[in-house]
Amino acid sequence: MKAVDKTPKQIPVTVLTGFLGAGKTTLLNRILNEHHGRRIAVIENEFGPEGVDNDLLIQDRDEQIIEMNNGCVCCTVRGDLVRILIDLKDKRRAGALDFERVIIETTGMANPGPVCQTFFMEDEVASYFRLDAVITVVDAKHGMQTLDEQPEALNQVGFADRLLVSKVDLVEDADYQALRSRLVHINPRATITPVNFGEVDLKEILDINGFNLNAILDIDPEFLADEHPDAATHDHDHDHGHDHDHGHGHEHGEHCAVDGCDDPSHHHAHGHHHHHHDDAIGAFVFKSDKPFDPMRLEEFLGGVVQVYGTDLLRYKGILYMSGVNRRMLFQGVHMLMGADAGRAWAPGEKRGSKLVFIGRNLPRDVFMHGLEQCLV
Repeated sequence: MKAVDKTPKQIPVTVLTGFLGAGKTTLLNRILNEHHGRRIAVIENEFGPEGVDNDLLIQDRDEQIIEMNNGCVCCTVRGDLVRILIDLKDKRRAGALDFERVIIETTGMANPGPVCQTFFMEDEVASYFRLDAVITVVDAKHGMQTLDEQPEALNQVGFADRLLVSKVDLVEDADYQALRSRLVHINPRATITPVNFGEVDLKEILDINGFNLNAILDIDPEFLADEHPDAATHDHDHDHGHDHDHGHGHEHGEHCAVDGCDDPSHHHAHGHHHHHHDDAIGAFVFKSDKPFDPMRLEEFLGGVVQVYGTDLLRYKGILYMSGVNRRMLFQGVHMLMGADAGRAWAPGEKRGSKLVFIGRNLPRDVFMHGLEQCLV
């Protein structure tokens, strides 16, 4: 007889996403086959009337495979995700199921935003489960074309805490480097790792606290090095305070691609290795060694979130606030944002703010000028 769970510790949840054929199921099989001793519940999200991936997965020992085969985990189907998670919670508490973590594999056509939002909007889910990270698999051979043609692929990259690039052995190194450079410009805070047939160190994708406010803020130095001169990186030091923050949310008009996704009006052009890509989703960084005026900053951020919230995927930063002797940790997803007090500034420590914004067609100049106006 299994012991009834009485521990208050939240169950970590990993969202595994990536476009059709990128290698999500291969990676999931790798995780389930690993002799890691971790008991995992898997929520499979199929698109179409019949589940297929469930048959492809090697079901072993303790894994619990739950299928959602009525479409993308998006909009109308999010209620099903809530229902399944609550059912898992109830069965675990009753001793009917025994698992230590949950992996949600989304259909390749899904925007991960609504999935992430579930863990912040639904109290019963948020109290028992903790969103650990979004892991996105990108196909090296078809990745460029997919990003050009599929808006949801851009969302998947923009939300990621970790980017795993599959099928690197099928492309020339120059093509991989061009894809990597593009991924950095879309999402400069996600670690990028090539993977072969789903073989990746599980420590790189599980228990990484991607949605933890206290996670260090890391911006890929390649992103800062390639920024235009007008970028608000007041000190162009490529400092390595890593920040793996992540946005979660859902905007209307950004339904699943199968429902007829909005056609992005592309900005943020980045030409890499003779490729020219107008990605609707892009990122920029604001840095300053001057303190923010708390009232002005709160007013400005509240205003931009009201106006641009649906286009803001994820934003996060460390804030140096006037009159506050601690680093303030700030993050948001779409129109949900919050701040928390971090550690105290150490004596003699260089103080400064660093914020990263990832979103669709954001008016960079508006954000940069507005933030400048909030400095003391």
